[in-house]
Amino acid sequence: MADAVECSLSGYPEREMVESSTQVQITSKDALNRQFKWYKASLEGVKEPTRTLLERYSKIPDDQMVKHVMGVAPYPCIGSFRFLEITIYNSAAYPEILARLKSGDKYLDLACALGQDIRHLIFKGAIPSNLYGSDLRPEFFNLGYDLFFDRSTLKATFIASDIFDDTSALLRQLAGKLDIINAASFFHLFDWDSQVSVAKQVVKLLRPVSGSLLVGRHSGNVRPGKRDGSELRGPIYRHDTVSFRRLWEQVGRETGTEWEADITEEKWEDLQTHADSDEGAFKMQYVIRRV
Repeated sequence: MADAVECSLSGYPEREMVESSTQVQITSKDALNRQFKWYKASLEGVKEPTRTLLERYSKIPDDQMVKHVMGVAPYPCIGSFRFLEITIYNSAAYPEILARLKSGDKYLDLACALGQDIRHLIFKGAIPSNLYGSDLRPEFFNLGYDLFFDRSTLKATFIASDIFDDTSALLRQLAGKLDIINAASFFHLFDWDSQVSVAKQVVKLLRPVSGSLLVGRHSGNVRPGKRDGSELRGPIYRHDTVSFRRLWEQVGRETGTEWEADITEEKWEDLQTHADSDEGAFKMQYVIRRV
């Protein structure tokens, strides 16, 4: 039987009547994560721009911030505190994205987890009703409400869906209606064929016009290829910049579309301590634009 971890909001009694705590079921696989070197048992501090977001958007006092974050999401399946990173902020297309969202474009955070990027974009002036988040695990949405204190005020829409399912609520509601999709730390979870399938679903979700945009980041490797024996999942494919561009060329051929790929390598602090990484690992940032 899986253990349950209660993510309470102790220390914030004035908000307890508005923001309910979240019950998260931890699987036996999640519980094993504590043994890996990338697992962090504690949080030393919250970095920018998330610190400002929590302080000014969520009104969390600086001296209570770490305690609050640890109280909301202490469990091992997000034990690297990556949910505190605003991935969209580091995209080369960020200024364009923010301008377009302020002008009414529609945006999806694919595999959004707690939805921190969505809150950041709203804080920076994006129109909340045009922002969507999707994830396979809807309990992450509740954790996001608990983390940001906005359950009763956030106007963005969260959709629990499996991206591979053509009949899912995500495809039914948003196919052909989105202008921008952010897919951070997502493609690298799958093998080549599954990544192609995800990309084809992205093509379906985006509006079929020039300028439709997919952005994101994920783990890359200077030695591309299939990886087996992962700590957390089955076979995966690690890309270099050439192979990821080749994947989008294949997607273009098979969907009758054309895509311009801007892909860069960056150093990713502590990446080599994470699952499926070695000395050849790097952070891949990408902007995939429909031509």
